[in-house]
Amino acid sequence: MSNIKSLFTNAILSFVVFTLVCGVLYTGSITAIAQVVFPEKSNGSIIEVDGKKYGSELIAQQYTDEKHMWGRIMKIDTVTYTDENGKKLMYSTPSNLSPASDEYKELVSKRVKAIKSYHGYNADKPIPVDLVTVSGSGLDPHISLAAAQYQIKRIAENNYIDESLVEEIVDKCTEKPFLGFLGETTVNVLKVNLMIDGILS
Repeated sequence: MSNIKSLFTNAILSFVVFTLVCGVLYTGSITAIAQVVFPEKSNGSIIEVDGKKYGSELIAQQYTDEKHMWGRIMKIDTVTYTDENGKKLMYSTPSNLSPASDEYKELVSKRVKAIKSYHGYNADKPIPVDLVTVSGSGLDPHISLAAAQYQIKRIAENNYIDESLVEEIVDKCTEKPFLGFLGETTVNVLKVNLMIDGILS
């Protein structure tokens, strides 16, 4: 009986100790260090200008007009989830369609036609795949450099500015691979569009 009590006591003590160490001390110290060393990133990488928040560098925003850069396709769901007040919440998911399915091929084909209809000057160029496919999260804020460059002429023409200015903006918003070799070169779509609007410089 005493052995059972001893085991039970040890189990409770272990639970309390590991809860304090792993659940309180560790997470608290990591949070504190992040707030000191990387305050912007630890708070969501929010883009804020003159006190107004325009979004996060890490979450995509959907642009469909001809004056702005387009990001990856977003599969938006406003039906499945609601808050405690019954207000519908926006949720984005991947399509989960098999690349080998007829439905997927038809969907991509429609997207290709739509992209070409707005970028006739690129008729002979292949469309970067990230402009016609959904990312794994459905909220990817970046596109490839090729996808950004594909849109430069349209953006310049519709904003009545030189292509060189759009190229300069794209260059400023281009992120190189981590440590020079991990990942790919990408362009942050939200930053590009905020610069086009003159909000960021």
